[in-house]
Amino acid sequence: MRSANLNSDPSRLGSVEDVNGSSISVKLADSTPAGLLFVHGEAYRVGQVGGFVRIPSGYVDLYGVISQVGAGAAPGPPELATQFGNRWLKVELVGQGRRGTKFERGIAQYPSIGDSVHVVTESDLKTVYAPEDDDGYVAVGRVASAESIRAYLDINKLVTRHSAVVGSTGSGKSNAVANLLGAVSDRSRFQSARVVLFDLHGEYANAFGEQARVFRVGADPTLGERELYIPFWALTAEEFISMAMGSVTGTALVLLQEKLLSSKRASKPGGAPHGLPDLAVTVDTPLPFSVYQLWHDLYSLHCATHTVSKNQNQTQTTRAYLEDGVPPVKAVGDSEQLLRPRFRPITTEAGAEKIYGGLYGDLPRPHLDSLESKLRDPRMQFLFRPGPWSPDTDGTTAADLDALLESWVGADTPISVFDLSGIPTAVVDDLIGAVLRILYDAIFWGRMKPEGGRQRPLLVVLEEAHIYLSPQSKSRAATASRRIAKEGRKYGVGLMLVSQRPSEVDSTILSQCGTVISLRLTNDSDRSQVTSCASDNLKGLFSMLPVLRTGEALIVGEAVNMPIRAIIDRPPEGRRPESDDPLVVVPKGEDGERVRSGGWTESVQSENYKPLTEAWRKQDPTAG
Repeated sequence: MRSANLNSDPSRLGSVEDVNGSSISVKLADSTPAGLLFVHGEAYRVGQVGGFVRIPSGYVDLYGVISQVGAGAAPGPPELATQFGNRWLKVELVGQGRRGTKFERGIAQYPSIGDSVHVVTESDLKTVYAPEDDDGYVAVGRVASAESIRAYLDINKLVTRHSAVVGSTGSGKSNAVANLLGAVSDRSRFQSARVVLFDLHGEYANAFGEQARVFRVGADPTLGERELYIPFWALTAEEFISMAMGSVTGTALVLLQEKLLSSKRASKPGGAPHGLPDLAVTVDTPLPFSVYQLWHDLYSLHCATHTVSKNQNQTQTTRAYLEDGVPPVKAVGDSEQLLRPRFRPITTEAGAEKIYGGLYGDLPRPHLDSLESKLRDPRMQFLFRPGPWSPDTDGTTAADLDALLESWVGADTPISVFDLSGIPTAVVDDLIGAVLRILYDAIFWGRMKPEGGRQRPLLVVLEEAHIYLSPQSKSRAATASRRIAKEGRKYGVGLMLVSQRPSEVDSTILSQCGTVISLRLTNDSDRSQVTSCASDNLKGLFSMLPVLRTGEALIVGEAVNMPIRAIIDRPPEGRRPESDDPLVVVPKGEDGERVRSGGWTESVQSENYKPLTEAWRKQDPTAG
């Protein structure tokens, strides 16, 4: 009688024949068709990798994901698989739900041998994927196997438990990121969202409209862009010295630290004394000082010439000798204009007055020259002349770091796009690391304040993460990212990695991502890296990654109730990143005419490379 009832259920696929931890082997019933199964007038594909099954077990329904189909899914050693036939499914258990209640991840009991296994119908999927609380979930697309059902992500776990968006070039990765960030920063729902996106190629400047503020070196105010300023004095001493002068050690490093400490103690951020006791100020305290005055002082100490008293039994007396015949203004130099002071040359002739070189000969001249060249480089002015945060010679600034942080992550717009396409490649790693460290330190130390991470979490998005987060990388970007990946959850700083080559991303960082959104991946090493981040019982799902459609993603991890194969919503026209493939052949419209100019199909009427050259020189693709 029981068998007759089971066979009369149109959703039944077969029965449980083997249980091995969270993996079970299912034998398809003889009556189960090999193609489509019809349940209440709806058609469902039988035995699709990534499909779901339901196993009633008492008052609980167990849910699982099909990871393998055919003879290889049969229990026992592979060499005996042919004896069992090929009508087998291997299923990974992922969660359970009591009749009429919400689905939950994890299982409290295992199925028994002979338990019936059923295809998951659309009504079952609605139970599984329906969010517990609409306020805590965002819809990012549609379930691929049932497109009437929306795919939801838990925003709490997506942001604070870290995430990764990976996919080969052309898989729809940039559009997926734009859609995700647009959803989590919807002002109608999340009025004080905070997202910082590091955009290495300038793809996202127009992707978010009024939802985003765009920071760029050489910003165009008519386009709504803001000038990118990163005050050098907000860096730690080690960061500043490394970026400005290279590796400095020994006596020279001690000299630099002494100069930095004395300058910071006398500084006036925002035009007012900092209010800290001298003993509380360290070389790493973010207080302003004039880097131009620092260069002038160091140059003078290194290059000034001196005389020594003739009475060698007395204490030596020294004084700087400015060059004869040079006007005083030019002789003493000008720190702001980077005019070097002029000194009398060292004497070597016998009988002449002895003039010696600088007392601080241990400070290598190449370090001074490096600092001077960086200060003269117009591409580095965002760092050394940071607008309202530029210190004068005594360390006084017009604005303090509170204004900087408000401009970066203030509530007036939810997304901040740091367009780094105009930054010199040599300093991009250090720059990203410095900004990450500034943001993290501010959020960390202010975590209990209303603007801190505990009250208002911050999401940091790292585009093209493989460029600066390789396993061998010791850059500041990699160091700061590892710190956020390991510690950020507790303090309200979430990380989202975006990469087309996950195999080139440090596994230490990638393994901390609680949610993985993987679009099509065709490279074996990339798939292996992503698969290694998934729990063991879900690794079979990643075999479908090479055949995902453009814009289709496999979402696994903490932000979803159970793994989702979803079609990510495409952002509306005008809100898409500039990542579409250029068209070699422009398609024709209904009238038979090309829908736009360009491509290889039409002749060039008047060729003019002058505007291209101007844009190249200005490092601005929008330059007229």
